[in-house]
Amino acid sequence: MARPRGAKARADAVVDRLKAEYPDARCALVHHNAYELLVATILSAQCTDERVNMVTPSVFAKFPTPADLATADLAELEALIQSTGFFHAKAKNLLGMAQGVVARFDGEIPSALDDLVTLPGVGRKTANVVRSVWFREPGLPVDTHVTRLSGRLRLTDETDAVKIEHDLGAIVAPDEWGDLSLRLIEHGRKVCDARKPRCDACVLADICPSAGKFGPLSRANAPKRPVKAAGSGRPRRV
Repeated sequence: MARPRGAKARADAVVDRLKAEYPDARCALVHHNAYELLVATILSAQCTDERVNMVTPSVFAKFPTPADLATADLAELEALIQSTGFFHAKAKNLLGMAQGVVARFDGEIPSALDDLVTLPGVGRKTANVVRSVWFREPGLPVDTHVTRLSGRLRLTDETDAVKIEHDLGAIVAPDEWGDLSLRLIEHGRKVCDARKPRCDACVLADICPSAGKFGPLSRANAPKRPVKAAGSGRPRRV
């Protein structure tokens, strides 16, 4: 599919403006190593980061390494993570992930995308979180916020997460991928809400094709649109 018109120029502006707006954007999942981040990210599926951060301390205290988790009792693990939702599937994935790490990666969390996605419960989004946040390798996690904002900003016309990742990756420098994802997530939480976006307070409103469609605009950040100059019949910018 053809790239939306002006997507590359908008992407450059989005990267620069969000970098200025959120210079210290960080992953909200509390972790101290790649293993803890991977476990927390698996648990975060269909669950808030706040809830995950309430649950993981007890998980990490009981199972501090992949080797410990690999031999966990399934029922005990399920009880620890129950409040994160879908705990039966998550517990099985956590066990399978840990067993795979021990058996195939010498107990160390791999950094390569192709290795990470072979582990149970680890899709591209989860793998990209671990790559970009912990290993500082190029990785562009696409969650619901990134999906929503990249669509509203017309950086892509895709709705599938993998296709969005590829579209954004083609117009944003690899060393910006991870930070851009974190900043889009923070902007989505604070300003570009799914139901009530605050277009009047958005630093991207004047370049956003969707500005004003979902929320009110202030005059200061309204997009400049062509209007006809009096008596000329030709458009001018206002």
